[in-house]
Amino acid sequence: MSAKYTFICEHKDQFTIRLMCRVLEVCRSAFHAFVTRSDRRMQRAERDGALLTRILEIFKEHKRRYGAPRIHAQLLREGWSVSKKKVAKIMKENSIFPPRKKKRPPVTTDSNHAMAPSPNLLQREFDCLTPNIAWLTDITYCATDEGWLYLACVKDMATREIVGWSMSDSLQASLCIDALNMAIMRYRPTSGLILHSDRGVQYACKDYRKIMACHGFQQSMSRRGNCLDNAPMESFFSSIKTEMVHTTRFVTRQQARSEIFEYIEVYYNRQRLHSAVGYATPCEARAKMTANMAA
Repeated sequence: MSAKYTFICEHKDQFTIRLMCRVLEVCRSAFHAFVTRSDRRMQRAERDGALLTRILEIFKEHKRRYGAPRIHAQLLREGWSVSKKKVAKIMKENSIFPPRKKKRPPVTTDSNHAMAPSPNLLQREFDCLTPNIAWLTDITYCATDEGWLYLACVKDMATREIVGWSMSDSLQASLCIDALNMAIMRYRPTSGLILHSDRGVQYACKDYRKIMACHGFQQSMSRRGNCLDNAPMESFFSSIKTEMVHTTRFVTRQQARSEIFEYIEVYYNRQRLHSAVGYATPCEARAKMTANMAA
């Protein structure tokens, strides 16, 4: 039957539809229904094509780091009416996937020391709507042809913003102290702030605790060997590794420093949509939370 319908469509400029339907013994209402379905299929195909084009653009704009959830969130911000399932389907059909690559990690946490650990004040209660109430901190690593580069970060639990960071080719306490000092200089938090970390020697040492005491901060530490006690910080390290570190060969430590700086300050804090703050960027979340506090 579809062949007859196609014939009618192809010759409607030569003969009337009424005549062709009568000669071909086709119901006119069925033919018009066929045309409507064909038009809808064509419209869907055109829209899917435009959607695929925009998905690819967003994927490239974010350096192949976004998966379906964040691409879907970006599309919604732009006014597209599309489901997350649809976005995931199009990406799967067109093999659009962020690269995933892992490397053997070095050990960054040395908790075998004589210094007493601080209690776990957070107890995995990571919900917070006010900036500079609780900060999370930890150390990760980046492989380069010159050797390991270590990265210490401080993350605001409310906004998910990286408020302080430092890089070094060694795991000295100064790595963590520099990251903390950057965060303090940037946002000047009041006394009472909770600063949560693992039990590593860098965070338990006298110099680090002296800075915390000077500013009236409360120290909190995860239980031994329990990374979920610092889950939001681990989540950031997972993001930077899978989205940038593990997919890039760094010839020098300086190259790694430059690209990590760009990822944190330009991309992660200001461009990357974060699921924990309603698919806003961390800087947008801070601005909104600050405005709500002032209202």
